Amino acid sequence: MKPSYKIAVIKGDGTGPEVVQQGLRVLKRVSELYTVGFDCIDLPYNGDRYLKTGQTLDKEELEGLRHFDAILLGAIGHPKIKPGIIEKEILLKIRFGLDQYINFRPVTLYREKDCPIKGKTPDDINYVVIRENSGGLYTGMGGVAMSHTPHEVATQIMSYTWHQVSRCIRFAFEHARRRHSTSSPWRGLSQEDRDAGYIAKLTLCGKSNVLTYVFDLWERVMQEIGREYPDIKTESINVDAACIYMVECPEKFDVIVTENLFGDIITDLAAITQGGLGISPGANINPDGVSMFEPIGGTAPAFTGKNQINPLACIGSVALLCEHLGHPLLAKSIHVAMHNTIQEMDSMAAGKMGMSTTEVGNRVCHYLK
Repeated sequence: MKPSYKIAVIKGDGTGPEVVQQGLRVLKRVSELYTVGFDCIDLPYNGDRYLKTGQTLDKEELEGLRHFDAILLGAIGHPKIKPGIIEKEILLKIRFGLDQYINFRPVTLYREKDCPIKGKTPDDINYVVIRENSGGLYTGMGGVAMSHTPHEVATQIMSYTWHQVSRCIRFAFEHARRRHSTSSPWRGLSQEDRDAGYIAKLTLCGKSNVLTYVFDLWERVMQEIGREYPDIKTESINVDAACIYMVECPEKFDVIVTENLFGDIITDLAAITQGGLGISPGANINPDGVSMFEPIGGTAPAFTGKNQINPLACIGSVALLCEHLGHPLLAKSIHVAMHNTIQEMDSMAAGKMGMSTTEVGNRVCHYLK
């Protein structure tokens, strides 16, 4: 009897339903070709429901998500709703409520022509950003005093516990070691590093010269846990330097680990170097619970309903979902099909692909055979 997985599908807003539809087609095709099944349940948690009923995501609905094996999300955000309302009450509520403390972002350039950086090839842009997803400024700690006066004070607190930092950094070390064992060995390492016995590199992206309390904690935790991984070379850089290196010499990176806000920012920069948000998958992972997989781009309302949005970021997220559930062969077959499809596309940008959204899905499903 083949294994079967129960998948919660939240298509979301804007172009979310269009890209998710192509992701579901790929899941269906994979199910036909391999001995695995996916039972996909559509859940109406989005801006349209909020406009009609005032509902976002209540406690019972959040608890119901715990009974799924994974979640596939399109995008959350509606042009008729003030920014931050449904994003916080649906997307962040899921991340925090299900303790999805790892945001996982592979950065892969499939072909040189899609990179805006002159002379960079797929060999140069092939790394992973691991973003801590449960702490930092996004927890909402802070407040406002003397509101709407000339003396108004607003505070937002970047807060981290040892527990939050240590579990994220340990995940990053484990992934760096696993990454070497499967592909991309010795990325970012000099010959001297290799001769010294290092097999992978982990870079901590922070701001230790200004955010001294927070990143002193991060650096001490990294040093302590790093003693258990003597084969992983470590380094620490400030976030502004990381942005420079991601453009100037991205080949120096293997695995980057960083806090919540910085990770949110640098993964968008990374996405542009690999061809844009339309090719950038992501995952919100709880290694011991329910994880959620989503393209990192937004709802792109200007393209809603036009069949012009690039679905590959969502299809790549489906590949991450399959790998997370313990099926790396399925994930690899999807990546190969994506690679073959990309060779036939004019661009990764919405409206400029030389194909419709549906046609991109058709080609991926074709190459899955």
